[in-house]
Amino acid sequence: MRAGLLSTPRPVPGRRAPALAGAGVVALALPVFLVAGFPLSGWVLAAVLWAAGEALGLWLARLPIGADHLGVSGFVALAHSFRGIAVMIVLLAVTVASKDVGVAAVAVYALAYTLSLAVSLVEYFTGGRAA
Repeated sequence: MRAGLLSTPRPVPGRRAPALAGAGVVALALPVFLVAGFPLSGWVLAAVLWAAGEALGLWLARLPIGADHLGVSGFVALAHSFRGIAVMIVLLAVTVASKDVGVAAVAVYALAYTLSLAVSLVEYFTGGRAA
């Protein structure tokens, strides 16, 4: 690993490309679900959770953060944590109630989240240095 790779300050990556990548996974999963006969309610659950999470993230991105807004910064950090925890709780509860639906929803959401994270990391590490 290059020295300083993780210590170089970089600008925050944009949200558009990662969100579109994750949404693309959710959209491409629909024909797979229809053809393979997987429970459609699992896809719907994953799509709703993905859309709700992205909507929350979009709203949180509009809030001012930084040293001048410490209270709001703390709220944004907690809300981002809550977003992931809430999704896990919903997926766990649905999986306990209906294994097929829950596993299908977990698969779609996990793939969408993984691709979104990968695109975000690529944007971060290929972007320029912060000013």
